[in-house]
Amino acid sequence: MTRSARLFRYRIPINSGIVLSGQQLDERVGYVAQLRDGACVGCGEIAPLVGLSVESSEVAKQQAICVLKHWVDGQDMTDMALYPSVAFGFSMALMCLSGQLPSLVPYHTVPLLSAGSMADTAAMGALAECRLAKVKVGRAVPGHEAEQVNQLLCRFPHLSLRLDANRAWSLSQAHDFSRHLAPAHVSRIVFIEEPCQRPADSLTFSRETGLALAWDETLQHAARAPDFRLNRLAGAQTLVLKPTLIGSVQRCAQLIGDAQAAGMSVVISSALESSLGLTQLARLSHWLLPDSVPGLDTLHLFSAQLEIPWPGSTLPLHSLQPHIQVWQS
Repeated sequence: MTRSARLFRYRIPINSGIVLSGQQLDERVGYVAQLRDGACVGCGEIAPLVGLSVESSEVAKQQAICVLKHWVDGQDMTDMALYPSVAFGFSMALMCLSGQLPSLVPYHTVPLLSAGSMADTAAMGALAECRLAKVKVGRAVPGHEAEQVNQLLCRFPHLSLRLDANRAWSLSQAHDFSRHLAPAHVSRIVFIEEPCQRPADSLTFSRETGLALAWDETLQHAARAPDFRLNRLAGAQTLVLKPTLIGSVQRCAQLIGDAQAAGMSVVISSALESSLGLTQLARLSHWLLPDSVPGLDTLHLFSAQLEIPWPGSTLPLHSLQPHIQVWQS
C-alpha cells in the first residue's frame, strides 16, 4: 500500500474571550494531520494551547511535518521525542487509521457552568435531566460562590458537582469557600480541581475539609519530568487528564492504568479542541474509561465546528478543505 499524508491549519474564532495564563484567546489555532494508507484514512488534531502547552503552534507544526515525513517513508520513530500535542494528534490519527478507536459511542459530557450560566434559564432547565455538572469557581468572592453552589444543589437535589478553581485561591480563601458550603452538600461535591495556588495548600485544604481533590495543572507540570512517577501526585482522589497536554494515546492509557492501580479515578478533559478533537476524545474516553463521564463541554465557546460534528450541535460545520494545507507528501 502507498502512504500519503497532509497537514491542515485551522483558525476558528471563539465567541467569548478566554484568558489563559494572562493571555486572552480570541481564536483557536491548530492543525489536523490526515494519514492515508491505501483506502484507509485517519485524522488527528494537533492543537497546543496558548499559556498551557510547552510548545508553540509554530514549533508543533514543524515537528508534525517531520513526523509525517518519517511516517510516509516508513521510518522507525520509536526514539523520536515528541511534544505532547504532536504525540497525541499523531497517535490518534494512527488509531483512527487502523480502526482501533471505537466509532459508535455515547457522546456524553458533563455540562460546564459558570456564574453567568447559572443565571441562564435555558442552562438551568437542562440540568433537570442531569445528575452531574461542572462549576467553575475562583472567579468571585469565595463565600458568594459557595452560596451559589448551595443554591444550585438545593434547586436540583439529584445533582452532584465537579468544581474547578484553576488554582485561584490562597489557602485562607479556599477555607472561606468551604465555610460557606452547607455541610449537607459536601458529599455531593465529587471533587474540586486545583483549589489553591500552591499544590501543598490544596492537599492541606482537602485533608482539613474532606473535599476530594483532583489534580489538573499539577498533573500537567509533573508529567513533563523525564523521571515522572505517579506517587508524586499522592493525596488526590482524581486525575483530570487533558491528552493534548500529556502526550500520546499510549502514554495516556499507561497513566490511566497506573492511576487506577493506585486507587485513583481519572477523567478525560478537553484542552479547547475543535469538534473533530472533541468527538475523538469522547471515543477515547469510552474506550479507556467506560464508566467515567468526560469533561468536554467547550464547543459552545467556538463559532463553528470542524470536519466532524458533535451530535446535537447547531453550530455551522466547516470542512477541512477550505482551511490552509501547510504540507502534503
